[in-house]
Amino acid sequence: MATFLYRMGRAAFRRRLLVALLWAVVLGAVGLGAAKAPAASDDGTSFMPGIEAQKAFDLIGERFPGGDANGANARIVFTAPDGEKVTEGGHRAAIESLVAEAADEPQVTGVTSPFTAGAVSKDGSTAYATVDYKVKAADLTDADKAALEKAIDEVRDSGLTVEAGGTALATQPAAGGASEAIGIALAAVVLLITFGSLAAAGLPLLTAIIGVGVSMAAIMALGSVFGLSMTTGTLATMLGLAVGIDYALFVVSRYREERANGHDAREATGLAVGTAGSAVVFAGLTVVIALAGLTVIGVPMLAKMGLCAAGAVVVAVLIALTLVPALLGMWPEAVLPRRTRKNGAAAPSTQDNGGSRWARFVLRRPVAVLVTCVAGLGVLALPAAQLELGMPGDESKPVSSPERRAYDALADGFGAGFNGPLTIVVDVKGVAEPKTAVSDIAEKIGATRGVVSVSPAQFNQAGDAALLSAVPATGPNDERTKDLVQSIRSERPDLERETGATFEVTGNTAMNIDVAQALQDALVPYLAVIIVLALILLLVVFRSVLVPIKAAFGFLLSVLAALGAVVAVFQWGWGAELLGVEQTGPIMSLMPIFLVGIVFGLAMDYEVFLVSRMREAYVHGDRPAQAIVTGFRHSARVVAAAAVIMIAVFSGFIGAQESMIKTMGFGLAVAVLFDAFVVRMAIVPAVLALLGDKAWWLPDRLDRLLPRVDVEGAGLGAPKTHEVSEPVPQEPARI
Repeated sequence: MATFLYRMGRAAFRRRLLVALLWAVVLGAVGLGAAKAPAASDDGTSFMPGIEAQKAFDLIGERFPGGDANGANARIVFTAPDGEKVTEGGHRAAIESLVAEAADEPQVTGVTSPFTAGAVSKDGSTAYATVDYKVKAADLTDADKAALEKAIDEVRDSGLTVEAGGTALATQPAAGGASEAIGIALAAVVLLITFGSLAAAGLPLLTAIIGVGVSMAAIMALGSVFGLSMTTGTLATMLGLAVGIDYALFVVSRYREERANGHDAREATGLAVGTAGSAVVFAGLTVVIALAGLTVIGVPMLAKMGLCAAGAVVVAVLIALTLVPALLGMWPEAVLPRRTRKNGAAAPSTQDNGGSRWARFVLRRPVAVLVTCVAGLGVLALPAAQLELGMPGDESKPVSSPERRAYDALADGFGAGFNGPLTIVVDVKGVAEPKTAVSDIAEKIGATRGVVSVSPAQFNQAGDAALLSAVPATGPNDERTKDLVQSIRSERPDLERETGATFEVTGNTAMNIDVAQALQDALVPYLAVIIVLALILLLVVFRSVLVPIKAAFGFLLSVLAALGAVVAVFQWGWGAELLGVEQTGPIMSLMPIFLVGIVFGLAMDYEVFLVSRMREAYVHGDRPAQAIVTGFRHSARVVAAAAVIMIAVFSGFIGAQESMIKTMGFGLAVAVLFDAFVVRMAIVPAVLALLGDKAWWLPDRLDRLLPRVDVEGAGLGAPKTHEVSEPVPQEPARI
């Protein structure tokens, strides 16, 4: 591996113009494809096939043709001034006028008037009308939205306060943008401080931006074919930018080190790609494994996001192995420290620095460091035991948004449950008296504890299915609402025997409950899959049994601590105001799965980068303790810089309006903080110090079975005599 990449690095250095041109052609080709590709739209696939709420949605789409069970809707909430009622003459006329105007629009399937549907609060101060559309919110035109907004403005002129909830007029937050710019700016500052050279700082940024550009253009170009969208690519942007900077950072840093050791520019490039590039390959593989593992969850959208992000990581690896050495060939001196360029001399690589001094500190007191760090992360992980999953909706949006104001007005006028009604689809196909069966089911559901009301049944044209709407007494994310859904479903067997009809519970509230439960059930199998695969990969990389086990244990500590921090901030509200979180509540259902997968990949990144340098020193003759110091001397600073860059990029997304992106940005930032600076910088050297030579133990039989990939670059130079048997190094061929 190391020899192959060594040759690749030298070839890219020599043919730098050709390599740069090829990447320019790739970027131009995918960019042209993205420009000419039709706009991506939802492919119509189920969000999570197999769960009851999704089956019910599919049944609604089948039995009620001409509409879309997931079609856009708008819930218009009217609030009268203090002391007045919405039923008074002028107010009532204005509301009825809006209902009539909305019903005339071509994309509208129906409008429910508050005065005919009983959607007026008991005190008469609040009412709401529901507008249903044939198509999804993304497919509504500006003209469709403008017509409804015009009708709403006319009602406001009558003196009523009007707010619009639902999906039709909801603002679609753009992913990235300012968040990405903030992350790039912070990363640039860190790179400049780390390298002390504008060229060295700019090169990782340039290559990372090119990689993200290629990845996102490819996603847009293939969007109409595979049902991808910019939202699907959010994770690809976030990770592609972070790992793209980090991977280039490691190669450039190793190049500078090899130049300091006296090698010329071309040889230093080959050695940098052969050693740091090998670590990049295997670090990238661990991230790809974690992201590709999202396909086993059973959520099509999650699988697409994972595969898109995995593709972005692959692009970042390829750029680090080809474009970075090519650019080093164009600016071989500019990326060196200013002192080196000025004086022509570099500090010896054996000089003590902060990394080696920290390693010696840990080596002197490994037990104290280990116990302190494990206990600290354990305390931070405690809130994770109280994790509640849900799907935050309009209640989590800023109070400045119309959706949040509509949510609050509806809750004040009708109760929290009106923001999360349950939809019951009754299948009466083959039933002798369908209306009687539906009536009995509606009566039984209405008598269930926790149900405020049940709407009149709405039959389809064929008369073989009916829709009911049940309003809970509690809000969408309340645990009592979850219990209510289970209670209604538990009544189904008896009702089916009595009436001959069957029913299923769906709606956004039930869908969120089912998704949260399914994802919670899938978390452990997913975790097991990626850990087993990554342990095998790390076993090959480090040729050690205990090092991969230690890596997995450290990951579990960091991810649980990160989940604990997320719960404390976004669920309990500790410091939520500082992050712009206006409403606390359950954690996004998808968040733990994403966090586990991404953090596992990134944790293994740092493990490979840091421990591979220790392994390299050990293979070349250092004793176990000295190998730890050597590894930290060479890689601690750059690993710390890489972690700070990751934290900066992820922290930039905390400013996003989208709740999931904000939560993910925070969760990933603190996870990298814990993993890089507590687990990898403290727990790892403490454990290795306690293990000594046993850290690199590998059974003889397993040693013969495992392929030798030479990640540490043993084949690139003659190692010193060491009692551990290593392959005889071969002089690399010169290109």
